[in-house]
Amino acid sequence: MSIPGLQGVGIGWRRELAHVIDRMPDLGFIEVLAEHLPPAGPVPTPLLRLRERGVPIVLHAVSLGLGSAEPPSPKRLEWLARLAERLGAVCISEHLAFVRAAGIESGHLLPVPRSDLMLEVLEENIHLAQAALPVPLALENVASLFEWPDPAFPEAELLRAVLTRTRASLLLDVANLYSHVLNHGTDADAVLDIVPRERLAYVHVAGGVRHDGLYHDTHAHPVPEGPLRLLGALAARLGPVPVMLERDDHFPPEDVLLAELASLRDAVARGAGPRVTATHEAHP
Repeated sequence: MSIPGLQGVGIGWRRELAHVIDRMPDLGFIEVLAEHLPPAGPVPTPLLRLRERGVPIVLHAVSLGLGSAEPPSPKRLEWLARLAERLGAVCISEHLAFVRAAGIESGHLLPVPRSDLMLEVLEENIHLAQAALPVPLALENVASLFEWPDPAFPEAELLRAVLTRTRASLLLDVANLYSHVLNHGTDADAVLDIVPRERLAYVHVAGGVRHDGLYHDTHAHPVPEGPLRLLGALAARLGPVPVMLERDDHFPPEDVLLAELASLRDAVARGAGPRVTATHEAHP
């Protein structure tokens, strides 16, 4: 489902950016990393101020491991549910990824094998998570530097199947999609074509760099033109979509940050303006 209240252009809230974000007059929404917040106690004051302004808050998690063979931890789900209630979050987002096996933490958001068996695992784990969480769940496609051998179907079919088998929304990360186009030859048009507007929660955009022949989604560099073209192509298909900027390191000056947010707004406006499908724009 689309998430009520999410619209316009937002940003990932980071303590290093709190002062700048607090002064943004036309902020659509913010996304807060669950693992960066204390497990108990008061909500940080800057987040309280934003909530009092009526800025919608999304709680973003990285540690559930919905693509793991074992089900998500009830303790993790309880912690996430209570945190969402403390923040007044409108939804919780997580990744279509696995992060641990046999008690060993990977330290990374690893891609899931694209197989029928993995779809069964994802379906069961997502249903368990949704039953335990007090707000809607949105699932994000991940970036990866490798793919598992012999996939049974392409990335677009993985996302389509997850949406078909569950009630979850989609958090489409066009920067991650751009990474997959460059690193694995993923068909960007096919991915964009399967996204139904009523199931799109919001969109991520972030920067990255090429290194040793691979594109790295760093969240620490300027946004290249490729993700912006994908964002515009998505808006051409669906109309205006909620979109946010992720920046996790090498934080730029305020004017540079505001210019990047403006570039997201412009990409959506250009794409949604004529409301025509321009499939050639979906390729970096």
